[in-house]
Amino acid sequence: MRKLFLLFLLSAGSVLTYAQTWKNDKAHSQLKFDVTHLGVSTVSGAFTDFDATITATKPDFSDAKFELTAKTASINTGVEKRNDHLKSADFFDAAANPELTFKSTGLKIIAKDKFQLTGDLTMHGVTKPVTLELWYRGTITNQMSKKPVAGFRATGTVKRADFGIGPKFQPPMISEEVLIIADGEFGPQ
Repeated sequence: MRKLFLLFLLSAGSVLTYAQTWKNDKAHSQLKFDVTHLGVSTVSGAFTDFDATITATKPDFSDAKFELTAKTASINTGVEKRNDHLKSADFFDAAANPELTFKSTGLKIIAKDKFQLTGDLTMHGVTKPVTLELWYRGTITNQMSKKPVAGFRATGTVKRADFGIGPKFQPPMISEEVLIIADGEFGPQ
């Protein structure tokens, strides 16, 4: 009985020591989006100022919780005039809604290193549940820093109308569906 109790304490200790928060490496992380313009071309953009964290107790991240906050004024499509328009009340209204956020509510394994990530996305003052595909790309040791690095890619689509973004600009001018692509390298804190 005593051996069983010691084994339990050791295994509980290893779980407790693994529980940690991981933060995105901004130099190696991206929060991008694609929309279709006039039904014939893709316009891509990104939010360049964002922070993301992952909290997990398992080394395979199968119990991970994700949180993200992005500054809406950091939107960048490569065209300054379009960026300014996207920051205006016609779209994100960055002055009134300075941040967009995502907070996970669930994670379901669908295949090896592939998950269905659900969560609440808040944009333009509206919060809606969303579902994303999450790919855990693995954990390695960075040869320069000698610290662990975990990689993830999340993809999915949201509808602009669900968040009241760009209601004056109907399809096909700008597609209703927006593809989200989030790539990140994360290190333990």
